[in-house]
Amino acid sequence: MLKRVLVLVSLLAIASTSSAALRSPQIPVSGTALQSFFTAQGQAINVNTDQVDLQSVSLPASASLQVNAGLGPSSAGSTLGVYNAGFSVPPLYAVFPGAATTGWYSVLSFRSSPTRAVVSLFDASSAFQGSTTYLAGPPEPTNLGFYLQQAPGAGGLTFYSQDARNGGARLLTFNATGALAGATWFAWETGTGPGGDYADAIWLISYAFVPTQALHTDWGTLKSRFR
Repeated sequence: MLKRVLVLVSLLAIASTSSAALRSPQIPVSGTALQSFFTAQGQAINVNTDQVDLQSVSLPASASLQVNAGLGPSSAGSTLGVYNAGFSVPPLYAVFPGAATTGWYSVLSFRSSPTRAVVSLFDASSAFQGSTTYLAGPPEPTNLGFYLQQAPGAGGLTFYSQDARNGGARLLTFNATGALAGATWFAWETGTGPGGDYADAIWLISYAFVPTQALHTDWGTLKSRFR
């Protein structure tokens, strides 16, 4: 059964490129849920051959990214965040808190002097709800990992973008195509046991982590496509 959580993530910096390549080997994807999702979104993606190797990412030092609330029942209470990919036991920095609700969004901004990461939270009317500043060992944009933490009632497990931290792949990434070219899809697997359909939590990040023709769009346009 497809448990879709679509989390729209809009990066507010201009897209750049990196040297990331395809995963080798590609991770087997069970069932048709993820492929059907991409097909429904008009994406020319083969989930079994087009996986990009993006277990950690490098962003500009002054990058900002916006994270919208998840859609679907599986998003309730889940926390999305980032961590320092190079740390053996990395602190976790929440970007979209589990207590936030549908329609809310947060903005993560990296700043210097002093080095820090600031998360600002807004409700569905774009009214400012508060901010959190991470000063002690803030996440490094040049070696950034992503995590998904389930609500306690859903198991309370934490999954990482780096395979080694999970004992196997929990996140698959893909270059977006067509009208969304220049963006990147993140697809999580949260089920028990090895493998899965990688359709439990799906993010769209409007940032080209690998060389593609960039799509310059605004948050309102991107958000309207997935209402």
